[in-house]
Amino acid sequence: SFLRVKEIDSLALANAIQNYRKAWNHYRKIGHGIPTFHKKRSDWSYQTNCQYPKQKEAYLDNGTAKFIDAKHVKLPKLGVICIAGLRKLIKDRLLKRVSTRIGTVTIKKTAGDQFYLSMQLGSDIAFAQKLPKTQSQIGIDLNLDNFLTDSNGAMVANPCFYRQVKKKLAHAQSVLSRRQRRAKQEGHNLRMAKNYQKQRLLVAKLHAKICRQREDFLQVLSTALIKKHDLVVAEELRSKNLLKNHALSQAISDVGWRRFLNMLAYKAKLYGKEFQTIDPKYTTQRCHNCGTIMGQNGCRKLKLKDREWTCPMCQTYHIRDWNAAVNILEKGLGS
Repeated sequence: SFLRVKEIDSLALANAIQNYRKAWNHYRKIGHGIPTFHKKRSDWSYQTNCQYPKQKEAYLDNGTAKFIDAKHVKLPKLGVICIAGLRKLIKDRLLKRVSTRIGTVTIKKTAGDQFYLSMQLGSDIAFAQKLPKTQSQIGIDLNLDNFLTDSNGAMVANPCFYRQVKKKLAHAQSVLSRRQRRAKQEGHNLRMAKNYQKQRLLVAKLHAKICRQREDFLQVLSTALIKKHDLVVAEELRSKNLLKNHALSQAISDVGWRRFLNMLAYKAKLYGKEFQTIDPKYTTQRCHNCGTIMGQNGCRKLKLKDREWTCPMCQTYHIRDWNAAVNILEKGLGS
């Protein structure tokens, strides 16, 4: 078998076999999702492991996969490779020789021909310290007009990263489709068609740029919310149901709500804060001042276009998203 050659890392092969067995065990337990082999694609990844055969203490620089310095890593079979973008947390542990064990090491190549190295680290010393309490709670309402509105009335604009390059991406994809048709008509293998591969790389880089921009925006915003507040409350979103609305599905996919809520959940646990999601029922239609619910007791139900409204009972003027954020916070505090 070609997998048995010396150039292939034996631990990478062992990880692949282990993952294959886990997939089948999961299938037998759940009953659906038949495991399939990876297809030959422009993006790929593999896993290996760091071992400490004779060392009494595990550090970042004394295993079979190790840091040579802040800019170089040595990996099994690959040897010494140059790295960029080392996180400050890892750099500090490397320079100060803090006891840290490297577990699984994943090498990944993206469709845009970028290589990433990720490591699973373990240590008896916590990687992040719990933050001091701020005695502050906040509710957030996620929407499409602006990314979110909080219960204090502050709004965060929706960056719409996909829309910014939508025309450029559409043109690049049309060129890619045309080159694909031409290569097939001439009987060329797409992997050997240079013009097609150049255009495929351009499209992949555009998609990767959008993903990086969105990821950075969500990371910065979620960290800021968790650090400034002891309790963050949001409405429970069902993304699959929302995406059934074909008029809004593209905008909902671009905004990344589900990814944002997942970030808030794990960062709250990491920094010793609290994050809750509540049932969104009546959070938009309810007046937070008197409790009147629009659409009941003869009151006109608010439509999606009604961004501002006045309560017919207490005459309180509301900005729709701000009122919803206040109701979300009250629901979270009362639960």
